[in-house]
Amino acid sequence: MREHVFKRVLAVGAHIADHGATVRDAARAFGVSKSTVHKDLTERLPLVNPGLARRVRDVLAYNRSQRHLRGGDATRRKYALRSWSPGG
Repeated sequence: MREHVFKRVLAVGAHIADHGATVRDAARAFGVSKSTVHKDLTERLPLVNPGLARRVRDVLAYNRSQRHLRGGDATRRKYALRSWSPGG
């Protein structure tokens, strides 16, 4: 693994574990795609730092379990800004 990739994998993993960030947040923070972050976390990180990989896996599982709630909140905010409601 190239050195810059190795450093990015550890930095992204630490960022997600420390801040509870989503894959999308981490991709934005590090200037890479969501696919790159996902590959870094699921394939590369376990090879580099298995302990950190377990912490990250737990954060990602939590974020996945909350995803439907975040989507519902976004929809609620979207329609709260309008003077009409959907279906009405």
